[in-house]
Amino acid sequence: MRTAFRVLMYLLAAEVLVQGMAIAYALAGMGHWVDQDGGVVDKALFDSDNPDFPGVGGFMAHGMNGTMIIPILVLLLLIVSFFAKVPGGTKTAGILVGLVVLQVFLGIFAHEVPYVIMLHVLNAFAIFSVAALTAHRMGGADRDPGGVATV
Repeated sequence: MRTAFRVLMYLLAAEVLVQGMAIAYALAGMGHWVDQDGGVVDKALFDSDNPDFPGVGGFMAHGMNGTMIIPILVLLLLIVSFFAKVPGGTKTAGILVGLVVLQVFLGIFAHEVPYVIMLHVLNAFAIFSVAALTAHRMGGADRDPGGVATV
């Protein structure tokens, strides 16, 4: 179970990277479409059922990943933490659940108050850091039983 806990931590960190890449692809594609093809970003584009520009899939991937895949992953992490017997593992998993819930709300709220997106990005760095450092430290703790395993 310790290995499952560690793998889930690494997967969560990787998912945060996927999120960043997806939204970067979406914004770059939309920018290229505006600059090179004369595309127009307006309310009609956002209301469209089928917007057609390079990178539009990045918006869909970011939304689906952030509202479905990452929350499921972090809930699995919390469940596994109860059985993994990692010192501080359940506490760390609980903190990550809280950060992910906050992340979803910040992402949704940023549609109404755009400057909130800065907190959304900052919180993503926190999720990535906690998950990646915990997994990394567990690797050292597995080799050195006296090592610190969690953040």
